[in-house]
Amino acid sequence: MATATLLLAARSRFAVAALPDEVARALGRAERSEHAAGEGAQLQRHFRVQGASTTLDAADATAMPAAALTRQLDAGDAAGHVWLRADPAHMVPDMHGARMMGHGDTLRPSHEDAVALLPDLQPVFAEHGLHLDAPVASRWYLRVPDDMPLPVFASPDDVLGDDLFSHLPSGVEGRRWRALLTETQVVLHSHPWNAQRIAQGLSPINSLWFWGAGRLPQSVATPHAQVRSRDALLRALATAAGVQVDGEQSVDALVDLRPLRSLEQLASQAIAPLLLALRRGELQRLVLDFEDGVQFAFQRSQRWQIWKKPRQLHD
Repeated sequence: MATATLLLAARSRFAVAALPDEVARALGRAERSEHAAGEGAQLQRHFRVQGASTTLDAADATAMPAAALTRQLDAGDAAGHVWLRADPAHMVPDMHGARMMGHGDTLRPSHEDAVALLPDLQPVFAEHGLHLDAPVASRWYLRVPDDMPLPVFASPDDVLGDDLFSHLPSGVEGRRWRALLTETQVVLHSHPWNAQRIAQGLSPINSLWFWGAGRLPQSVATPHAQVRSRDALLRALATAAGVQVDGEQSVDALVDLRPLRSLEQLASQAIAPLLLALRRGELQRLVLDFEDGVQFAFQRSQRWQIWKKPRQLHD
């Protein structure tokens, strides 16, 4: 019998609002558990990645080798190299420094953008033994020498909208990457192609963001038989694990709803229909997994626990 796990953003990302009575009652009867918070820790609850060690693992045990995984998905040539994402980004200056206001897909980059910008950026990285290319318009990559020590890089989702300075790579290893970031910004700031993007109503690509360093894992495993997501990293993990990606849900499925921010939409369009399937016996188990580490597990037998009080999501 099928089970469903919903992968969700941190509860703080949802506006505080009352759940429908039916959902609140079910949430009060659900089994609550707490786990490590953060995107990396959340993914590690569902995927076991082995043999992806890098020089930065000791500093960030939850880091996923996102660049190598998505590189394999995009180009099929990730094996045997260390990879780093160098995604197109849009930075906006403010009183205290700068903020990232867009990256990757959110900038709607095109193949033409990559063709226009990469030739002027590639020599900057070639001087350091780094090769820059873009097999997909929104995902740019650096192939890194095996012996180059790497700092901890922040995920762009953690940086978006925040003060850029607090997320720059630190320490001796980070010095090279801070300098490279500055050099790329100088090249892109005055690039005539960005004037065309602005004329088309698009944000300029005036920076890159480095993240996701690592090697392709030796193996990826998951307890789920199916993953449903538009996210490239999640699709790459599912592909590496050899499980079904998308399709009709008829098996144990991990459903990625992390972009969702409306509590009303989550309750009415996702949770309520799955609770109905649970009551009908069409679903064996439902799990809500939030990025802040809180999980709620629902089972059909919980409907008899009528003494338990309703619960709201932020309780």
